[in-house]
Amino acid sequence: MREWLEYAGAWAGLKALGLLPRPAARAVGVGFAEAAYALRPPLRRAAMFNLRLAFPEWSDAERKRVIRGMIRQVGWMAGEFSQFPKYTRENIQRVVVVEGFENFDAARRRGKGVLFLTGHMSAWELAPFAHALLASPLHFLVRPIANRRVDALINAYRCWSGNQAIDKNRAARAVLRVLAEGGTVGILSDHNTGLEEGVFVDFFGVPASTTSGLARIALRTDAAVVPGFLHWDERMGRYRLCFGPALELVRTGNEESDVVGNTARFTRVVEAYVREHPDQWLWVHKRWKTRPPGGKPLYSL
Repeated sequence: MREWLEYAGAWAGLKALGLLPRPAARAVGVGFAEAAYALRPPLRRAAMFNLRLAFPEWSDAERKRVIRGMIRQVGWMAGEFSQFPKYTRENIQRVVVVEGFENFDAARRRGKGVLFLTGHMSAWELAPFAHALLASPLHFLVRPIANRRVDALINAYRCWSGNQAIDKNRAARAVLRVLAEGGTVGILSDHNTGLEEGVFVDFFGVPASTTSGLARIALRTDAAVVPGFLHWDERMGRYRLCFGPALELVRTGNEESDVVGNTARFTRVVEAYVREHPDQWLWVHKRWKTRPPGGKPLYSL
């Protein structure tokens, strides 16, 4: 019964937002995001702790300003997500502008596949969706939602533009197949990972357990790693999806050393985008939760 109620709630919420004009859907989304943040003390504690860790020189007033911006971005993303069935190749450019596409195209033409390095910036769900409409569909890694019906509903919206989801827990073989066929795989690489999945590299000067899968796959397949991040441009009143040049891989012959070195480089790219647009990154996530063996926990329960 609970599973059905969760599904019914998610379905009704998406449908209701989707019936609204885009500005109204975004405004309602912000209201939901503000309520969720206000009602969840752990989210508030994590956001403020993370910002103190990343920007120790800031005042709490500056950190609260960034948090308000983050809440707005998350709320807007909920609104945008509900509008996905309305977006087409003809109208998506009113919402998203792509810059640096020549970098992605050059990487794709190498013929060894592309690993789309991205993170939880702004309306991150919109980035692969718009890419599929403006260029070509891609595959992306997702962590399954416990409620299978809700998971199917969310993925149906994500894949409305032709994209395909890959279960993160069973990703290796599928990712290798897509890359062998010259396809693209999007990977969010800015969240905490467990000890068995990650390596420790600095993020804002603090060791953070970071997925090693991106570096391992890139080293094994020679697929191009292309950074692509979405952010909201207030002046333009649109989102900008910006692709950078493919990142050159470090190859010393020592596989484990190369995995750490390349993961560190990828993470520096993510950090640079977060520093440039701090109010558009998801600060409520416990990015530094996993600690090295014997390390002291950073977050209180």
